[in-house]
Amino acid sequence: MPEQQARSVKRMTDPRALRALAHPLRLSLLGMLRTEGPLTATRAGELLGESSASCSFHLRQLAKYGLVEEAGGGRGRERPWRATTMFTDIPTVADSPELAAASGLFRSLVAERYYEQMMGWLEARADEPAEWQQAALMSDVLLYLTPAELTELGEQVDGLLDRYLDRMTRPELRPAGARLINYIQFGAPAQGPGRSRRGPAAGDSGP
Repeated sequence: MPEQQARSVKRMTDPRALRALAHPLRLSLLGMLRTEGPLTATRAGELLGESSASCSFHLRQLAKYGLVEEAGGGRGRERPWRATTMFTDIPTVADSPELAAASGLFRSLVAERYYEQMMGWLEARADEPAEWQQAALMSDVLLYLTPAELTELGEQVDGLLDRYLDRMTRPELRPAGARLINYIQFGAPAQGPGRSRRGPAAGDSGP
């Protein structure tokens, strides 16, 4: 993917497009194209343990909504596909019941994938080098914030992450020993009984 697309974003406001993307295999295909670069349906199927026919069908569905496109070269199922952007953006506040339902479905699926990624790390953790076990992040903290302060906090974190984004599309910028990291960010009003300080499951527990 060209360097200028390292921060490219696909804004999704069409409920049909969101419902189309809210599919486990399609999310996996899109994520793989964003991290691995152009892939054919055959190669994607090999990496995901799916048939090339299934991957080809779902890639065409993603292309229908502008999420992927043909990268040029090849033919049939041997045509390489690439992601059109590196990120997907969904309105934080839906302006219609249809969009609210579609975005809710999509966010639920993404949350499930976050859980799977976290559990995958916990299962593999003991077999990882000690330096990666120590570096891995898994903590939580309770804060009293206004909406404006929470927005500001998110912007500050985004600013910190921005310095590493070019590495996604420019492998030569990755230092020796760098690995693809799942960095999951979540901050929202606590549900249930309120607490004024860190609870027993707070960040002190470590990774």
